[in-house]
Amino acid sequence: MNHKTIMAIGGHIGDMELTCGGVLATRALEGDHIVTVALTGGEKGNPPHLSTADYRRQKITEAEGFAKMLKGTAVVLPYADGELPVNEIVAFEICDLIRQYRPDVLLTHWKNSIHKDHIATHELVNDAQFYAALPGFERERPPHFAGGPYYAENWEDPFDFSPSVYFSVSRAGFDLWREAIALHWFTVHSTSFEYREYYTHLMSVRGIEARTRYAQAFDIPPMSKRKTITTF
Repeated sequence: MNHKTIMAIGGHIGDMELTCGGVLATRALEGDHIVTVALTGGEKGNPPHLSTADYRRQKITEAEGFAKMLKGTAVVLPYADGELPVNEIVAFEICDLIRQYRPDVLLTHWKNSIHKDHIATHELVNDAQFYAALPGFERERPPHFAGGPYYAENWEDPFDFSPSVYFSVSRAGFDLWREAIALHWFTVHSTSFEYREYYTHLMSVRGIEARTRYAQAFDIPPMSKRKTITTF
């Protein structure tokens, strides 16, 4: 079997694990290599009993634990939650990760969000994909083209999101995700939003729409929606 590498890039630790986690777990069980990249720690959502610094350290441990359960790799960049800059320094850092891990496909945030770090991540990933693919951008590693990006469905990124592509989530993948996502403290202990339950039920809804048990939905770049129709 031709196993693939899937890179999911989020603004915060936990973003991609929630929004793409069922797909990531399913593909991991099928032998694909999963790489999660968080551009910030997401530490400013700290509970009262933890400082932001302590919560960042905890969240890095959570990211590593989730990835380990999927036999994958977790990468966390050093930027602060809510302060993710949009510049070529960060874009080339992501470019270098794409060239290092050579993913077949990228998953990331949709462009319209209530969270500035999600919007920033969307722009940075699209730039990084471009930089990584072109030989003219000389870096330490050779160029690599990663497919996509596919933009994950996120309750914080709903504006003009269109569920254009559905990826199925196996029962075993769903069970692995439910167990692994519980490592992320906020997904089961948040008092402001029931994260794990929301995405559990969303997987069921998208599964019904896709005529399967569980699925997760993604939007795609506008150019990817253009099709050449040669017959009816």
